[in-house]
Amino acid sequence: MTITYLSFTEVAERLGVKTGALATYKLPEPDARISRTRGWLPDTIDQWNANRPGRGVGGGRPRKHAE
Repeated sequence: MTITYLSFTEVAERLGVKTGALATYKLPEPDARISRTRGWLPDTIDQWNANRPGRGVGGGRPRKHAE
């Protein structure tokens, strides 16, 4: 049985983002590595994506209060 891994480009497609944006993400450790090429199992990416913080985590800048 052949195991199929997702490439960096395929991970970006699966998440619906561009590769440039994906480069800023802290991805999980790859499940496989061939030379410099990384590969992730689809389940690894799906679990990571389901558990990563959502947009706006950290609170951002404090709001100005009306005086």
